[in-house]
Amino acid sequence: MAFLSSRRKRARLAPELDDQDLGRLLKSLLATTRTGTIATTDLCAAQMSRLLDQDPGDWDRRTHRLGVLADYLADSHLPRSWATREPHNASALVLHAWTQLARARSQGRPEDTGDATDACLRAAELAPEDPTPWVVLLGLARTQRWEQSQVFGVWNEVLTRDRWNREAYLNMLGYLTPEEAGSRIQVLEFVDALGARMPANAPCAATELTAQVLQYHSVLGRGGFEALVARNHWSQAMAAQALDRVARTWVQPGFLHHAKALADLNLLAYALMAADRRREARPVFEALGGTVTGWPWHADGDPLTEFDQAQRRATAGQ
Repeated sequence: MAFLSSRRKRARLAPELDDQDLGRLLKSLLATTRTGTIATTDLCAAQMSRLLDQDPGDWDRRTHRLGVLADYLADSHLPRSWATREPHNASALVLHAWTQLARARSQGRPEDTGDATDACLRAAELAPEDPTPWVVLLGLARTQRWEQSQVFGVWNEVLTRDRWNREAYLNMLGYLTPEEAGSRIQVLEFVDALGARMPANAPCAATELTAQVLQYHSVLGRGGFEALVARNHWSQAMAAQALDRVARTWVQPGFLHHAKALADLNLLAYALMAADRRREARPVFEALGGTVTGWPWHADGDPLTEFDQAQRRATAGQ
């Protein structure tokens, strides 16, 4: 994660964040898939396989790469074709399942996940040490409203393999919200239990702040007077303390080093600006160097526009 000069860089949506190898693969996939030939499918599969085979045992990086590829290829035939051609390739099966999950979510059709569950279970048998089949299965369990005992069973399978898996913690956080299968008390208990034992720079470090942003968005979504005074959320003790705990440490060079670190800094910049803590937001924007994630900025409009306006407000009068 590069810490940049005070000269503002042009904002850009970059799902790969600072993963340059992943960024090059996305550009290559965009260029090569236009031909739509069998040879192109084989080439793309080889490129994806090569990237996903890098850094064995780095489950944080692997989860990030598979998730980005799944979103990027959600409307493509490539993942299914790859899984069909290589039915004993765990990476192919996980990507195929994750793209089905991403497509079902984007289309608002949670029941339409095809053979994603079977693909996850086959991948788990082929690569028993890999948490990513279970990460995707957790997303499927959440989307399909599985019984709570089943959801927690899948959750435990992830933790057995990757104790601080960011995607898994955020999935469980969403599952435990009142909007899904839990309650505000369950969210608080989940966040408190995590904070008591989690390293401060773990990949899932943003779970508590994510919970606060989700609650803030819930207030905004009610409309009317509550939405007008939603900023008051950030003056409440729990929300303010969540920001206090991370506002100074996260921007320190090298403190956050997981694959989604820049996504977490986007979250921090957003929350600090929502709380009108502009001075603390300045170094966060500088650290981001213009790298923008869709969430949480899209809650207020176009992500790039919202990010740029927030950055200008943070640096005004500097």
